[in-house]
Amino acid sequence: MLTSNISKYILFFGLAASSLLYGCKDKVDLPNQPVDSYSKVYMPEAVNNPVVKTFKITDSVQTATYGADFGGQDYPTTDIPITFTVNSAMVDSFNVVNKTNYPLLPAASYTLSNTSGTILKGQLSTSPFSISFKTKGDGAMDALKTYLLPISIATSAAKVNPVLRTTFYQVKAQPDFNDYPNYDRTKWAVIGFSSQEASGEGPNNGRAIFALDGNINTFWHSNWSGAAPGPPHFIIIDMGAVATLHGLSFVGRQGDGAGKPNEVNVKVSLDNITWVDAGTFNLLNNKDLQKQFLPGGFKDARYFKVTINSAYNASYMQVAELNAF
Repeated sequence: MLTSNISKYILFFGLAASSLLYGCKDKVDLPNQPVDSYSKVYMPEAVNNPVVKTFKITDSVQTATYGADFGGQDYPTTDIPITFTVNSAMVDSFNVVNKTNYPLLPAASYTLSNTSGTILKGQLSTSPFSISFKTKGDGAMDALKTYLLPISIATSAAKVNPVLRTTFYQVKAQPDFNDYPNYDRTKWAVIGFSSQEASGEGPNNGRAIFALDGNINTFWHSNWSGAAPGPPHFIIIDMGAVATLHGLSFVGRQGDGAGKPNEVNVKVSLDNITWVDAGTFNLLNNKDLQKQFLPGGFKDARYFKVTINSAYNASYMQVAELNAF
């Protein structure tokens, strides 16, 4: 009997509380929100800022699109003229926010198909426009260098969404590895290295020269018998003649142990006296052939120095094959 009465009280108070809540909800006054305040023009590509594009270096035209859209409850009741501009002032803002240092894409490296357009009455967007990028020849962007191209809505007959006013195109010209075969190493010579394992790996292994012998089952290993110097480990190569150095290729030791190169820096020289930094990159921890373009762009060189700043799971390092292209 007591349980029954308790259930009745719970039901009564629950219904009363529900009535009170719904009653309060009915009396809420929402602020005035005119539909016009939500009707704004914007760049749809800006929704995915930055728009990252990597182009192959080729004579063919390669493009990206841009335009303007109308967002709101209704369709425009009149034509909305739009103008676009390359907003170079936004490059610094982007770099500060993203902790980058990308330069503005030079004007000679691109062409905008239109700097103005119209969102027609009853429509929601301009025609799609295109940016043509130049990756080869005079005025082309430097290979492997990342640039920014900020395109903004400059003027509009309608309100503009400030967050989506500008599209940042982050672009780079990437060569095709297949276009760059490895160089002949016949005249190459090892003229310097940090250390090598001269005896501990057997009579035909361990020394720096074995990184150039064409055999993936032999390798250069940093010294470990009697001494065990840690990183950085380096090797200096004389190619015997000046060539354009586009990048390097590596093959790790074919065992599953530690010591495969991780962070690698490359410097180049024409005379073995003055050296130019050609960039730093990371290799994967595997036994496969790995090719890397020079992050600092293509360089004319006779000599190059490979410095292995770190190796996977070890203070020593080992490389089965080293080549350039």
